[in-house]
Amino acid sequence: MKVPLSWLREYVDLPAATAHEVADKLTAAGLKLESISSHGHDVKNVVVGEVLEIEELTGFKKPIRHCKVETGEATPREIVCGATNFVAGDRVPVVLPGGVLPGGFEVGARKTYGRMSEGMICSERELGLGDDHGGIMVLPPGTPIGADVVELLGLRDEVIELEITPDIGYALSIRGVAREVATAFGVEFRDPAGVEPPAETGPSWPASIADPTACDRFVLREVRGFDPAAQSPLWMRVRLTRAGMRPVSLAVDIANYLMLELGQPLHTFDRDKLTGEIVVRRAAAGERLETLDHVVRELDPDDILITDQSGPISMAGTMGGLETEISDGSTDIVIEAAHFSATGISRESRRHGLVSEASKRFERGVDRELPLVASWRAVQLLAELGGATIQPGVTHAEVEVSPPRIAIPSGYPGTVAGVDYSRDTVIARLEQVGCVVTPGSDPAVRKGGVDPTGVVTGGALAAKLAVTGDDMITVTPPSWRPDLTDPNDLAEEVIRLEGYESLPSVLPSAPAGAGLTEGQRLRRRIGRALAEGGYVEVLNYPFISPDDFDRLLLPADDARRHAMRLANPLSEDEPLMRTTLLPGLLKTLVRNVGRGFSDVALFETGPVYRPREGAPEVAPVLGVERRPTAEELASIEAALPDQPLRVAVVLAGEFERSGWWGGGREASWADAVQAARTVAGEARLELSISADQHEPWHPGRCAALYVGDTLVGHAGELHPRVIEAYGLPKRTVAMELEISRLEAAMPGPVQTPAVSAYPVATQDVALIVPDFTPVADVEAALRDGAGELLESIRLFDVYVGEQVGAGNKSLAYTMRFRAADRTLTVEETTAARDAAVAMAADRVGAQLRSA
Repeated sequence: MKVPLSWLREYVDLPAATAHEVADKLTAAGLKLESISSHGHDVKNVVVGEVLEIEELTGFKKPIRHCKVETGEATPREIVCGATNFVAGDRVPVVLPGGVLPGGFEVGARKTYGRMSEGMICSERELGLGDDHGGIMVLPPGTPIGADVVELLGLRDEVIELEITPDIGYALSIRGVAREVATAFGVEFRDPAGVEPPAETGPSWPASIADPTACDRFVLREVRGFDPAAQSPLWMRVRLTRAGMRPVSLAVDIANYLMLELGQPLHTFDRDKLTGEIVVRRAAAGERLETLDHVVRELDPDDILITDQSGPISMAGTMGGLETEISDGSTDIVIEAAHFSATGISRESRRHGLVSEASKRFERGVDRELPLVASWRAVQLLAELGGATIQPGVTHAEVEVSPPRIAIPSGYPGTVAGVDYSRDTVIARLEQVGCVVTPGSDPAVRKGGVDPTGVVTGGALAAKLAVTGDDMITVTPPSWRPDLTDPNDLAEEVIRLEGYESLPSVLPSAPAGAGLTEGQRLRRRIGRALAEGGYVEVLNYPFISPDDFDRLLLPADDARRHAMRLANPLSEDEPLMRTTLLPGLLKTLVRNVGRGFSDVALFETGPVYRPREGAPEVAPVLGVERRPTAEELASIEAALPDQPLRVAVVLAGEFERSGWWGGGREASWADAVQAARTVAGEARLELSISADQHEPWHPGRCAALYVGDTLVGHAGELHPRVIEAYGLPKRTVAMELEISRLEAAMPGPVQTPAVSAYPVATQDVALIVPDFTPVADVEAALRDGAGELLESIRLFDVYVGEQVGAGNKSLAYTMRFRAADRTLTVEETTAARDAAVAMAADRVGAQLRSA
């Protein structure tokens, strides 16, 4: 909604406030500022001139005229002009040499077409008054010669543009915004709708309402003898342009002007094209209407129509019909003003893709009391500006509607805001909005619900606050505020007018026991640990294709092939819910590699969906007319799949980057296993690693991951056929691990370890074992053999070569020993190391490697 400041001042005695100050006040009151624009402030030296003589110049491709123009100076000005829509004797706007037009365009004296041109005769577009550039702007006869055009036309103005949300439809009018400005500045508001139409002396054109749910007030007035050639006055055209509307013709401009000023849309019919009584009703099956945009529309039975004996003549509140449109020769006009169903107009507008200025207002709610006033103002302007004769009488079809009344405790706005508002303050603010406030409420109101007189109340509020009758007030919202229907709406009005900036900033107290669960903290720790380890988190859709099972080489009886099928998949190619995280990660890896990222390390956490044994294939669909029973809820629960949480990683290319510092290192199965150890470490668990064969991993490079006896995942290099099926880089590795099982195995609260003040003793040991021996088994044997003095053990070297013999490998460990109560002797640490070596020899056949 574009609001010219000069238009606002007509109804509000504003102090010397700038547009920015007015906008700040409106923003504080809850209206959203879109922009502020200035018009005409850079225009200067534009005066009214009278054309004295016109000489037609020949020999040019287009008409060129040399004019003598009287501008109130000592001698007339000579001006060359290419427009032909004016004659000698017309008064026109003239820019004198040195003058400036909107946009900073300077005009000087210059020779053109062989003649001297001392200025320029202006069109409306050149003055910033619209898009009309078809000819010169001709001013009314009698306009003072030499007068300042800027002052004469009110070119200097500031326009405030507001974004009007659906709940404040009243602000889609100068009237509504002016009322807010008057309240914000504490000055008097002069209501443009505060006129008293003459008493009804009889009906005008006959009309009735056939569907009370579609329309509850319908008003018609008539004028005759209207002059179709009458032009809209300059002041009206300027205001319409500033408000963002294009002037069309006097009858249309009057309807648009009053819609902008009052917020009441109007429609005009050519009286000679109407046949019989006008009826407001819903559309019948098969009806059609050609609207003003020359589109023939198939009407829906829910559409609200204005009809006569010929059938539909207008889509109510949205767009008129072409058959009854006012033409250039229309002299007898019927003015329609109505109050239509907001919901009905909203649905009709969206159904047909017709969003008009009228529909924007009707769907937000229009003042029900405006049709009589707006239609009277319209016929007055048609008579005053277009020479029409107002016909006596008015057709007023009406459905009785009781105004809503809301009963609330006077302290309720303060309770909502957390601020003490006095009873007088609450009443004063509601009355500023336009509400009628009466003290007290009868017993039926205080009990809540709706009393026999239609009073809506928050009875629960009254009971909660234990109020008495003296603390209750009954509020009748004004007709222009159909959005006020609830106690909370009234509280909001009081709070916003008192000022949101006056509300204290108070942090809510945290309830006991709130915060993240241990499982949530674990998932966050895992994500941080992997990110710190060089992995990038991705989020894939949880959908997979049946072909993914074949690409992963899953056996026919693999449980991962049993997947939930979506009833309405986003893509027919991926209709299944994932049973493993790997397909999504592998496709993301391929996409990144295809775009030039050859070294990729990705991870994802999320649920997989594993149907339960014996679960129904399809969950029951329940209605919404009642709450489901316990049995129905249980049937839905039974159809849901298990949804364990998992984490998976995939790696390709260099895991340690090469550069000027030296060569890098390609990602290998060991990195995937280490990622699993990192995840388990965040759960304070140790993984047991053993060789395994499990699709989609390489049969000789796959590790099974255990916590105790519980299998929690797999890691290793992917099978070459899987790599080929997905188009992955060679030697791609992956890991998938079930977080839910880790969470179940997590130990209790962390116990703070005892810290010894005594020095550490370090022993290195190198063992030769068969190359198929799991490192985890060797480490476990060393730990058990070393006993309580062992503080930590770390594998720092693996060697395979001639020195250890074919089929063997050498594992070198650093063992740290420390006692809590003494400094260990060499003999004690040596004995502990020897015991560890002996245990490894006994369990895995390890031999101590000589130097």
